[in-house]
Amino acid sequence: MDISLYYTEQGEGPPLVMLHGNGENGGYFKEQTAYFKEHYRTIAVDTRGHGRSPRGTAPFTLEQFADDLKDFLEEHHLSDIILLGFSDGGNIALLFALRYPQYLSRLILNGADLFPGGVKKSTQIPICIGYGIASLISLFQKSARSKKEILGLMVKEPHIDPARLKEIRVPTLVIVGTKDMIKQSHTELIANSIPDSRLCIMEGDHFIAAKNSQEFNRQVELFLNETR
Repeated sequence: MDISLYYTEQGEGPPLVMLHGNGENGGYFKEQTAYFKEHYRTIAVDTRGHGRSPRGTAPFTLEQFADDLKDFLEEHHLSDIILLGFSDGGNIALLFALRYPQYLSRLILNGADLFPGGVKKSTQIPICIGYGIASLISLFQKSARSKKEILGLMVKEPHIDPARLKEIRVPTLVIVGTKDMIKQSHTELIANSIPDSRLCIMEGDHFIAAKNSQEFNRQVELFLNETR
């Protein structure tokens, strides 16, 4: 591994590893950390090139981020983790579950998608426009390259075959908001394709973990208690 990922850790108990969304950092999960640290070892990770984690020299892809997580778990001697991924973090979590299932005890997917077409056009079109602008500016300004890479993750990735989701054998919670940027039919496809999964659609938009944290935490806690 060419870098060491930055992370914050609080609490004791079963490890609950949290992966933030595109362009964010582990601080997104402050409400989850405050709530779950009473019974879990909460670990909020900054993915490569986000927050306080360095960009490094490896490819800037979701698959690389999944490999980074595997290296992080080995470095910190972590196993049987509960993995909570939000948005791009959920996409990384899916890729990780398919590549390295031996590390997981349970999986929580919040606002994940299998391919860019799973995102509503009202959200995806502005992202594509922003990516095009950042790509153009990056030809002349090095400072725009990071923005181009980050937006590129949402424009070009992920590419997960729904048929592969049957390989995920850990209990899984798929949770989204009623007004999520992910199409509801796409979320249902994810939930229906994972054998031991449950679907929760709660009031809110894409950012329910931050904006409606009380209900989000309650639903996650119910899932964890039921699958203990």
